[in-house]
Amino acid sequence: MRTNVVINDSLMESALKSSGLKTKKDAIEAGLKLLVKFKRQAKIKNYRGKLKWVGNLDEMRTDIYTHEKVGRK
Repeated sequence: MRTNVVINDSLMESALKSSGLKTKKDAIEAGLKLLVKFKRQAKIKNYRGKLKWVGNLDEMRTDIYTHEKVGRK
Protein backbone atom coordinates (compact mmCIF):
# COMPACT_ATOMS: atom_id res chain seq x y z
CA MET A 1 0.00 0.00 0.00
CA ARG A 2 1.42 3.34 -0.97
CA THR A 3 1.05 6.00 1.72
CA ASN A 4 2.52 9.43 2.33
CA VAL A 5 3.14 10.37 5.96
CA VAL A 6 4.92 13.16 7.78
CA ILE A 7 7.41 11.72 10.25
CA ASN A 8 9.58 13.52 12.77
CA ASP A 9 13.03 13.70 11.14
CA SER A 10 15.01 13.24 14.34
CA LEU A 11 12.85 10.27 15.34
CA MET A 12 13.42 8.62 11.97
CA GLU A 13 17.14 9.31 12.15
CA SER A 14 17.30 7.77 15.63
CA ALA A 15 15.29 4.75 14.50
CA LEU A 16 17.55 4.13 11.53
CA LYS A 17 20.72 4.61 13.56
CA SER A 18 19.66 2.44 16.50
CA SER A 19 18.17 -0.35 14.39
CA GLY A 20 20.81 -0.51 11.70
CA LEU A 21 18.08 -0.51 9.08
CA LYS A 22 18.96 1.15 5.78
CA THR A 23 15.69 2.65 4.58
CA LYS A 24 12.82 4.62 6.03
CA LYS A 25 10.44 2.03 4.61
CA ASP A 26 12.25 -0.73 6.53
CA ALA A 27 12.12 1.31 9.73
CA ILE A 28 8.41 1.98 9.37
CA GLU A 29 7.64 -1.68 8.63
CA ALA A 30 9.73 -2.81 11.60
CA GLY A 31 7.91 -0.35 13.84
CA LEU A 32 4.51 -1.49 12.64
CA LYS A 33 5.42 -5.16 13.15
CA LEU A 34 6.64 -4.38 16.66
CA LEU A 35 3.43 -2.49 17.44
CA VAL A 36 1.26 -5.38 16.25
CA LYS A 37 3.35 -7.90 18.20
CA PHE A 38 3.20 -5.78 21.35
CA LYS A 39 -0.58 -5.37 21.14
CA ARG A 40 -1.09 -9.12 20.57
CA GLN A 41 1.07 -9.92 23.57
CA ALA A 42 -0.88 -7.46 25.68
CA LYS A 43 -4.09 -9.34 24.87
CA ILE A 44 -2.59 -12.51 26.34
CA LYS A 45 -2.98 -10.92 29.79
CA ASN A 46 -6.73 -11.43 29.43
CA TYR A 47 -6.16 -15.19 29.81
CA ARG A 48 -4.42 -14.90 33.18
CA GLY A 49 -6.06 -17.31 35.61
CA LYS A 50 -8.45 -18.66 32.97
CA LEU A 51 -6.40 -21.49 31.49
CA LYS A 52 -6.01 -24.86 33.17
CA TRP A 53 -2.51 -26.31 33.41
CA VAL A 54 -2.13 -30.01 32.63
CA GLY A 55 1.25 -31.58 33.23
CA ASN A 56 3.95 -32.42 35.74
CA LEU A 57 6.51 -29.64 36.15
CA ASP A 58 8.93 -31.78 38.13
CA GLU A 59 8.97 -34.34 35.32
CA MET A 60 9.28 -31.68 32.65
CA ARG A 61 12.27 -30.09 34.37
CA THR A 62 14.44 -33.20 34.02
CA ASP A 63 16.86 -33.70 31.13
CA ILE A 64 15.39 -37.12 30.41
CA TYR A 65 11.94 -35.68 29.71
CA THR A 66 13.36 -32.92 27.52
CA HIS A 67 15.50 -35.23 25.44
CA GLU A 68 12.82 -37.88 24.99
CA LYS A 69 10.02 -35.45 24.10
CA VAL A 70 12.10 -33.22 21.84
CA GLY A 71 14.09 -36.04 20.25
CA ARG A 72 17.54 -34.86 21.34
CA LYS A 73 20.37 -37.12 22.37
